[in-house]
Amino acid sequence: MDVTVHRPSCEGRSIMTSPQPAPTTAAAAPGSGGGGKGIALLVIAACQLMVVLDITIVNIALPHIQSALHFSTTGLAWVVSAYTLTFGGLLLLGGRAGDILGRRRVFMCGVLLFAVASLLGGLSQSSGQLLAARAVQGIGGAIASPTALALITTTFTEGLERNRAFGVFAAVSAGGGAIGLLAGGMLVEWLDWRWVLFVNVPIAVLILLATPRHIKESERHSGHFDIAGALASTGGMVALVYGFIRAAQEGWRDPITLGSFAVAVVLLCTFVLVERRSQQPITPLHMFADRNRAGTYGIMLSLAAAIFGMFFFLTLFVQNVLGFTPLRAGLAFLPVSAIIAVGAGLASRLLPKYGPKPFMVAGALLAAGGLSWLTRTDIHSTYPGSILGPILVFGLGMGLNFVSLTLMAVSGVPPHEAGAASGMLNATQQVGGSLGLSILVTVFGTASRNEATDQVPKFLSQADPAQRLLFRRTGQLPRPWSDQVLASGVSTAFVVAAIFAVVAALIALFAIQVRPADLARLQGARPTAP
Repeated sequence: MDVTVHRPSCEGRSIMTSPQPAPTTAAAAPGSGGGGKGIALLVIAACQLMVVLDITIVNIALPHIQSALHFSTTGLAWVVSAYTLTFGGLLLLGGRAGDILGRRRVFMCGVLLFAVASLLGGLSQSSGQLLAARAVQGIGGAIASPTALALITTTFTEGLERNRAFGVFAAVSAGGGAIGLLAGGMLVEWLDWRWVLFVNVPIAVLILLATPRHIKESERHSGHFDIAGALASTGGMVALVYGFIRAAQEGWRDPITLGSFAVAVVLLCTFVLVERRSQQPITPLHMFADRNRAGTYGIMLSLAAAIFGMFFFLTLFVQNVLGFTPLRAGLAFLPVSAIIAVGAGLASRLLPKYGPKPFMVAGALLAAGGLSWLTRTDIHSTYPGSILGPILVFGLGMGLNFVSLTLMAVSGVPPHEAGAASGMLNATQQVGGSLGLSILVTVFGTASRNEATDQVPKFLSQADPAQRLLFRRTGQLPRPWSDQVLASGVSTAFVVAAIFAVVAALIALFAIQVRPADLARLQGARPTAP
């Protein structure tokens, strides 16, 4: 169903979800001097930082959330996926809402929803309450994030001023993950896991207080809300992810598992039909007709699956098996963020000379190599000897890819569809990460059950009567047997994660057909880049 809203102007509906310029909108900039615009930029950047870091800040708290709310290891994946699925699935709809209803108004609604959900999530007393709050957080993020970027186009004058604002926004987006890892570690270790959610509330309150004073409302446009498409796509992906996670817990013959996959197929097919008939589809399917752009989305889908899995399983491994504190775990992942920045800088300098394809292929192969190296992790592994090297190789590969993928997603796209193209790349990253994590969790669950079957007789042969009695009551193996089960499941999951990265390399090798000269021509068809 398309909900039509008519506004005075019907020009310009670009939805921005990555640092690319949108067409200038006729709205006055707030304030009369640089100070007002400086605060406006601070408000916009603070919102983006809050939304981006909420993916990684919660990762560090996962072992403590699992213990407090009694999640299974496979069920714990929903703490990540409940957020990323609604965030990725509704991202383009959130951007469209800002264009039609006014970006400042929609921006504030998204921030408010995000804050309320964060507060309720921090107060959760059960797994169901937390997952519901995380899903609502994702909706708030999907509303706030694209409108935050679009507000830059209505707040800052085109040229150097706007380019600098885009640069700050991009830096915050890139650094948010690293900040989240470190902040999550400090909050969990010094306070409590609930503070990784509570911390959003005061930030959101400050944003809501400053926004009306320093950011003016944008001009509103007529357009359609493709609600049916958004709900069908998001619902289909949720059902698909649920099917995989349910299979990890109950097996592939479970009726609910099979029913979930059937619902996913129906909803995703419905989504395609709705988008083909919609006057203003939330996902312009004709973009996939270009082999380079379709290949770009496929590469991002595969690599996102790998990176979500890497962070999820290594977070559990370093805290539960290696005994790292939350703060030490956050610090352990910082080299990944640093090397990603190095790889991105290298790709940015060399792309004009060599084109994106070599960096896509090499980056995906490096990521696959790092993940293959991680398959050797076991209970005897150490961080310096077994983890640091692989994550540096992996991070370098991801850095080479991120710049290339972002560039290819928007190259040659007409100006009025630039926002949708970049938004689809962002949505693909979130949805691909959720779907990939659910598949890896299924692999982890199967491998863990098999390893537990092997470890139980060994444990019982060595256990004293009290240990046997406790095992019969709880069904839980004590350490070091439980560590062996976890390590076996994690190393097997990394095998499949490495396959995801190899698939990305194959797509880059055979689907991407862009030479440096072609890239220059495509970029010439775009608006001036910041």
